[in-house]
Amino acid sequence: MAQPKILLTRIDDRFIYGQDVELWNEVVGSNLVLIVNDEIAPDSRKWAPMRVATPEGVWTRFFSVQRTVDIIHTATPRQRILIMVASPTDALALVKGGVPITKISIGHMQAGEGKRPITPAVAVDNADVAALKELQALGIELEIRYLPSSNPDPIQLVIGDVLK
Repeated sequence: MAQPKILLTRIDDRFIYGQDVELWNEVVGSNLVLIVNDEIAPDSRKWAPMRVATPEGVWTRFFSVQRTVDIIHTATPRQRILIMVASPTDALALVKGGVPITKISIGHMQAGEGKRPITPAVAVDNADVAALKELQALGIELEIRYLPSSNPDPIQLVIGDVLK
């Protein structure tokens, strides 16, 4: 069975937000945005605003983590996929489930209780750090990049000793 064409995996808890996905789509050339989140997938009321923000001609699907693991390898060769997840733990679950992800771009992780900011747009808690460490140990390349035109920051430079 052929590998699915995953062009980019991105952690951004806003999922499809403003021009963000349009800019990323222009760079990677996806024709399918796959939103992977256990809370959003079963609630079609949350899909509408994201579908409106998706560029014309690009399909949007909303799957749980497990459904993605179960069916990603049935993607057709013409599907060029941009995967969006909300957290490092979801990304790790996909990788452990056999989704062929080699690189993850981190764009936005909201601050909140128990989270510490590591950049103006990225805040992490202990679970996030543990998942990022495991992803790194599995050989997944990690970067923080807000927009395609931004210079990427390797995660080690931003988090420093936290991932060591």
